[in-house]
Parts: sequence; structure tokens; C-alpha cells
Amino acid sequence: MDRVLVILSGVFGFLGVGLGAFGAHGLRRSLEGLEDAARRLEWWETAARYHLIHALAIAFCAWLASRGEGLGARAAGLCFAAGIVVFSGSLYTMTITGVRWLGAVTPFGGLFLMAGWACVIWAALRP
Repeated sequence: MDRVLVILSGVFGFLGVGLGAFGAHGLRRSLEGLEDAARRLEWWETAARYHLIHALAIAFCAWLASRGEGLGARAAGLCFAAGIVVFSGSLYTMTITGVRWLGAVTPFGGLFLMAGWACVIWAALRP
């Protein structure tokens, strides 16, 4: 499982950098002229920021798991991965499509991210 977390961290980190760069360069041009372009770019920047932070958090969980912290660290890493997909994914999709009802899905991703941090606490408190 530790290896899976390292791979997830690498994949999410790679994608986070690429999507962040796309948002800073290519997306800006494609949204030009839209009434809500500035708001959409904010969504993208938020998605990319949380995406990259939690890619690193997954690497931290892999490290914790390798030190014997076990189930809590592994659960945290998987929660972070799910949170990236749901939280950042919904914001990325909302930015590109303009479909605002996806904003109702975003908080569920946030709950996954929060659950991941709760699992980190659990891993640390476990004897």
C-alpha cells in the first residue's frame, strides 16, 4: 500500500502541475470574453492549489505508513486521493463547462480532504 500511495502522490503531483500551468496560460485565453471568466479562473486556481497540497499530503501518508503507522495513514492517503478527484475535479469541470450545479458536489470532496486529515490525527494518536 505504501507504494500505491507514492504512485498516487506522483500521479496527482504531475497532473496538478500540468493543470495549474494550463490554468495560468491556456485556460486564460480560452475563457477570454466570458462574463464570468475571472470567477472561473478563481475556481481553477483553488482546485489546483488544493490538488497540489494534497498530492504532497499523500506522499506524507506514504511516509507515515512506511514507518508503521498503518491503517490510519493509508486511510488518510486514500481520503486525500478521493478528495482531490471530487473537490478539485468538480471545480475543474465547473470552470471548463460553466455548469454551476457541480458546486453542490465540491463540498463532498472537501469532506474527503477533512477526513484525510482526521485519519492523520488518528494515525498519530494510535499507540
